[in-house]
Amino acid sequence: SIAILLYMVQKFKTPDHWYPSDLEKRARVDEYLCWQHTNIRMKGSKWFLSKMILPLITGQPLPPEKLEFATEDLNVALTQFEEKFLQDKPFIAGSEISLADLVAVVELMQPVCAGYDLFEERPKLKEWRRRVEEAVGKELFQEAHEDIMNVKNL
Repeated sequence: SIAILLYMVQKFKTPDHWYPSDLEKRARVDEYLCWQHTNIRMKGSKWFLSKMILPLITGQPLPPEKLEFATEDLNVALTQFEEKFLQDKPFIAGSEISLADLVAVVELMQPVCAGYDLFEERPKLKEWRRRVEEAVGKELFQEAHEDIMNVKNL
């Protein structure tokens, strides 16, 4: 949870870029962390549940029009994310990776793992993901998403 992440970065004195001491940068991180619950998280999770989990439970694929609606909803949130939070910056809070970027990429990987490559048609988002992956290390990034990547094998 967000509360646990914030506790950990403060308790263990992590590098400043994760949760910046600069109030403007910290406000950007906090703003994203508050916004994402009802936007990226909710809409990305809805897409993931609609595409992967509900068909597993019911044994039936979701009607295409319902998946289209979930995709449109997610795309609105992705556009807002790009325009409001990424803008022309390398990361959400500026030039360095932060908790906001980690939380965002985890949420965006759920639909990707379920078969919707939301980065494909969005070069800004694709470059941001590459920078996040590079900042945490490709191996660690892959390890962190290993379980969710295997959801298609259920």
